[in-house]
Amino acid sequence: MPKTFRPFEPDQTLLLPVNLHDWLPEDHLAYTVATAVDQLDLSRIEQAYDHSAGGAPAYPPRLMARLLLYGSCVGVTASRAIEKATWEDIPFRVLSGDQHPDHDTIADFRQRHLDVLDDLFQQVLKLCQRAGLAELGHVAVDGTKVKANASKHKAMSYGRMVIREEELRKRTREILEEGIRLDAEEDAKYGKGKRGDELEGELRFLKVRIAKIKEAKRSLEEEARQKALKEEEEKRKKGRRGKRAGAAGKDPAAVDPKAQRNFTDPESRIMKDGATGSFVQAYNVQVAADAASQVVVAFDVVQQANDKRQLLPMLDRVKANVGRYPKEASADTGYLSDEALAGLEGRGVEGFVAVQRWRHGKEPPAVRGRCPRGLSRTERMGRKLRTKAGKERYSLRKETAEPVFGQVKEAR
Repeated sequence: MPKTFRPFEPDQTLLLPVNLHDWLPEDHLAYTVATAVDQLDLSRIEQAYDHSAGGAPAYPPRLMARLLLYGSCVGVTASRAIEKATWEDIPFRVLSGDQHPDHDTIADFRQRHLDVLDDLFQQVLKLCQRAGLAELGHVAVDGTKVKANASKHKAMSYGRMVIREEELRKRTREILEEGIRLDAEEDAKYGKGKRGDELEGELRFLKVRIAKIKEAKRSLEEEARQKALKEEEEKRKKGRRGKRAGAAGKDPAAVDPKAQRNFTDPESRIMKDGATGSFVQAYNVQVAADAASQVVVAFDVVQQANDKRQLLPMLDRVKANVGRYPKEASADTGYLSDEALAGLEGRGVEGFVAVQRWRHGKEPPAVRGRCPRGLSRTERMGRKLRTKAGKERYSLRKETAEPVFGQVKEAR
């Protein structure tokens, strides 16, 4: 008997209700996300809604949290993309229970509950702990540059701002004087009532540009003032009297002429990307990851281009999130400072911080025996990393932090 094709009736109406859970395999990530969200405490979000108010009922916070969390896992974060996915992507459709909140609703939910959603990170960490995924035996701290949504060509240094502001003011005066001259000529030729619209248009542009430059200057000046106050306070704590503004004819809060501000994204900074060696408009993203599972146990976004002062704050964030410091912590040479090494000792954390860069295959031979007396903290750290055990523990850093950055910056 000849074989026939399988039945295919795309216009056939389904005779039985569809069970959405039959659309995906049991071990699909969507179900893992759904289970995790079911374990989270969303009462703070739920209490923010006034059910006595008129209008249509709001979407359940658990539904919205499912969509946002799964979207972040698979790299779908824009509200319009999530709305589209609830129609076209089976996992999103399963997680939403075949409901389709529009992009404005998704965006408003994320913005309105941003602080609470950030708190969910700590709840997820506790779930990871209960599952044995955040043991904190060894934590690797590292940073990466993440580009801002702004061009570095939209940045200007403080010194250039001063010059440019004066140039724009001069051009403004020229335009006003030109307008007066044209008015006089046109009044003599045509009579009163004639306007020079093109000059007014350029004048409006210059006034807007001057206002932006003045605002950027004020921001840099306030930043310099706060930095000077902080440095003076640190000197006082160390028993040294800080110089007051104007002492010796120098203002300690003076702005560095090379300090820059971007007009598109004022909070971002120009930084050197270690991977490419180029300068980009970016943020410095700090991550502390558990070596056993690569679970991120702490993160931060900072404006400082280098990592020198980030190790101890990141370890404090780990304790705030998980409840205790890790047993060990590793970091590259960018985090090295005597203050950081002393802070590791004070927190009871066994540190493995590189003291210098070595080319692959050019590392010095391992050391043996007891550590000599009289060595500085940096020298003792360098000696420890040259031992067999020290090399093995420090090697965990790259295989822990780099995959995390690869997942975030490339896969997502």
